[in-house]
Amino acid sequence: MTPTHCPYCSLQCGMTLTGRRTLEVQAWPEFPVNQGALCRKGWSAGGLRGHRERLTTPLVRDRATDTWRAVEWDDALDLVAERLRTLRAEHGPDAVAVFGGGGLTNEKAYALGKFARVVLGTSRIDYNGRWCMSSAAAASNQAFGLDRGLPFPLADVEQADVVVLVGSNLAETMPPAARHLDAVRARGGRVVVIDPRRTATAERADVVLQPVPGTDLAVALGLLHLLDAAGALDEAYLAARVAGFDDVRRSAAGWWPERVERVSGVAVHELRALADLLAAHRRVMILTARGAEQHAQGTATVLAWINLALGLGLVGRPFAGYGCLTGQGNGQGGREHGQKADQLPGYRMITDPAARAHVAAVWGVDPDTLPGAGPSAYELLESLGADDGPKALLLHGSNPVVSAPNATHVAGRLDALDLLVVCDLVMSETAARADVVLPVAQWAEETGTMTNLEGRVVLRQRALTPPAGVRDELDILAGLAARLGHPTGFPTDPEEVFAELGRASAGGRADYAGITYDRIRAEHGVFWPCPTPEHPGTPRLFAESFPTPDGRARAVVVEHTGPAEIVDDAYPLHLTTGRVLAQYQSGAQTRRIRDLPDTGPFVELHPQLAGRLGVRDGDAVTVATRRGRLRAPARVVPTIRPDTVFVPFHWVGANRLTHDALDPTSRMPEFKVCAAAVSA
Repeated sequence: MTPTHCPYCSLQCGMTLTGRRTLEVQAWPEFPVNQGALCRKGWSAGGLRGHRERLTTPLVRDRATDTWRAVEWDDALDLVAERLRTLRAEHGPDAVAVFGGGGLTNEKAYALGKFARVVLGTSRIDYNGRWCMSSAAAASNQAFGLDRGLPFPLADVEQADVVVLVGSNLAETMPPAARHLDAVRARGGRVVVIDPRRTATAERADVVLQPVPGTDLAVALGLLHLLDAAGALDEAYLAARVAGFDDVRRSAAGWWPERVERVSGVAVHELRALADLLAAHRRVMILTARGAEQHAQGTATVLAWINLALGLGLVGRPFAGYGCLTGQGNGQGGREHGQKADQLPGYRMITDPAARAHVAAVWGVDPDTLPGAGPSAYELLESLGADDGPKALLLHGSNPVVSAPNATHVAGRLDALDLLVVCDLVMSETAARADVVLPVAQWAEETGTMTNLEGRVVLRQRALTPPAGVRDELDILAGLAARLGHPTGFPTDPEEVFAELGRASAGGRADYAGITYDRIRAEHGVFWPCPTPEHPGTPRLFAESFPTPDGRARAVVVEHTGPAEIVDDAYPLHLTTGRVLAQYQSGAQTRRIRDLPDTGPFVELHPQLAGRLGVRDGDAVTVATRRGRLRAPARVVPTIRPDTVFVPFHWVGANRLTHDALDPTSRMPEFKVCAAAVSA
C-alpha cells in the first residue's frame, strides 16, 4: 500500500494505492486535507493504468505522408537534439521554446526551467498555469508582497462566520472541499456565492448573487462603497497595516448601488443585504477562483476584492482573510520554481540581479549567461513559427489545442513550427500535431512533490513501475542535456532534484530550503516558507506583518472597464466557460477513463432564451463568436442568467470561441466572457 496524492486538482487529496496489473484507490483518512474523502475523479484515477491508448514508445511523424513510426529512445533523443542544435545555430537560442504545465511535479517544473535557461539559453518558456491563477498571483504580490493561494489551512474555512465565494463552483471542481461550506452553515455561519450561474455550490449557499459575466469588479467596488458609507471599515487596522487606502476609498465613492445594478445586474437590495452581512461579522473569508480571475481585468478584479478584505481588517485575522482557490494540481508550486517566463526558483524575479546571482551559483553558471524575461504563455504560442518567433517547441504536460483561448489560431501556430516535441501519456489533440511524441510516466509511476492550494508541499510516491518503453521527464531532460553538451547537472533522482531546488529557493519568497522528503512523510506535508530544517513551516501568513519593505499591505486603486468584447446586435449574449464534475482540464486523461461519464460538450441556456430560439432541451444549437462556432446539444436550465450561455471547456470546441484579450499585468486571457450568438 502506497500513500500518495490524487493526480487532479489543487487539493491534492491523500489516497493510498494497491495492486499491480490494475490500480485500486483506497482512502487515506489520516491526511488532513481530505480526511479520506475523494471525488469520483479521485476514486477512478487508476483507470489509465493499462489503458489501450497509453503511449509506450517514442513516435516520429513523417510530415509528407502524415504517418507515424515507432523509434528507439536513443534515436528519438538524437533526432530532437540534432534538430534543436541546428535551429539554435541558425536562428539563436530563442528559436527554441518550452511550454510546461501546472500538473508537473515541483522537481520537473524546476528541471524544465533550468534546462531552458542553462542548456537552451532561451527566454521563451512559460506554462499553462498562466491561464489558471496568474491574476490572483499578480494581485496578491501587489497587495501583500507574496503569492500563496490560501494564506491559511483549508480547514480554517470551517471556523469563518461568512465565506464569500467569487467565481467558484467548489462543489464540482473540488468536491471534497465542499464539506467545509456545510460545516460553516452547521455552525450557524453563512455562505455567499457570486456567479452568473446558480451552480451546485450555490445550492449549498445562503446568499446567491448572479452578476453579468465580467462585472465582479463592479460588485466589489459597490460593496466597499456601502461599507465605507456605513462606517463599517476597520480604521485602526487600516491606519496600522495598510498603505494607500485613502485613494481606494475615494475611487469607490462613485460606485453607488444603483450604478452597480445597472452595470452588473445585481439588485440594489441584494447588494445592501450582502454589505450588511459583511459588516455584522469579524470572521469573513473572501475566496476568488477562475470565474473572477480569467478576465482581461482579472488582476484588477482580485485587487478589488482584496481591497474589500483589507478595508474590513480581515487579512491576517484568525479564520478570516482573502484567498485564491488554486485550480491545477501543482498550480501553486508550478509558478514558484522557474517554468514561468519571468521567474527563477523560490519565486524570484529573473530581472533581479541578486536573484540571478544566487540561482546561477547553485547551477554553477555565470549569471550573465542566463536569459531575461520572455513572453507570457499566450504571447509565446502566438509567436510560434513567425519570422522572429520560435521555430521549435518542447511541450510538457499541456494540451493547448483544447485549452488555449482562440484555439484554432493557436493550432495554426503549432503547425507553423519546424519542430514540435510533445511529452504525454496519450495521443492528445496537441500530440497528434507533433513531429515527435515521447511517452512519459503517469502520476502513480513517479515520485515527486506537489504544492497544494494551501502552500502545503506534499509527496507523490511511486506505486508502480512505468510500462516498458516509458520514461520520466527528468530522464528525458537529462538525456537531451547530455546530447546538447551538458552531461552533468541534470540528475534523474527526484529527491536529489528536490534538494537542489531547496538550495535554489533558499532566501526567496517561496523558500523550501528546510523541507525534505522525510519531513513531508512525517508531517503530512510542510507549509512554505520553511527556510531551515528546524523551522516548523508556515501554515498561516500575515498575522503580524506583510513581506513588503515597510511591513504594510498595499491597497491598489482599480476601476471597472468591463469585458474586452461587448455584446451587440450580431452577438447579443455573454458566453462563459467552466468545468463539470466528471472531467478535468482538457480531458486528455479523464475522457479516457471508463468510469467517468463523457457526455461531450453542451450549451447551457435559460428557458427564456430557449423559448425565443424555439429550442427544447437536447436540441442541437450553434454557438458562434467572432472566432469560431460550436454545435452541441442544448441544456435548458433556469439556473443561468437569461443573457448568458455556458459551455464546458473539456472538449475541442469551447476554446475555439473564447477571446484572447490579455490582462495587462498577469497576461491572463479572457476565458470567462465574450460576445456570442446562439441559433437553433
